Amino acid sequence: MNYIIIRTIAVLVTSYITKVGVPLAFTLHTIWIGLLVAFTLAVINHTIKPVFMLISLPINLVTLGLFSFVINGSMVLLAHVIISEFSIPSLIAAIYFSIVLAIVNWVLHIFE
Repeated sequence: MNYIIIRTIAVLVTSYITKVGVPLAFTLHTIWIGLLVAFTLAVINHTIKPVFMLISLPINLVTLGLFSFVINGSMVLLAHVIISEFSIPSLIAAIYFSIVLAIVNWVLHIFE
């Protein structure tokens, strides 16, 4: 439970920093969307992402791991497809969102 709360805060903070994703108005609806996005990203990262990482292993080795950013962005875009209120305009924005989300998660887990 603690993990999902931290992830929800991370999604809301990342949306505020990047200006994409969850709507910026701080309402109960926004918090529910953040919770839904955090849960969806957690499920995607634990089920679908390992399969993509395994399939893309050769190209990931050739690019020295940089293709992982594209896979992370693709997972954020998949969450965008699943949740209509979560708006990501492009793959570049999704990659930027995933990088900032990883940094925010790291900072929040330091204070856990």
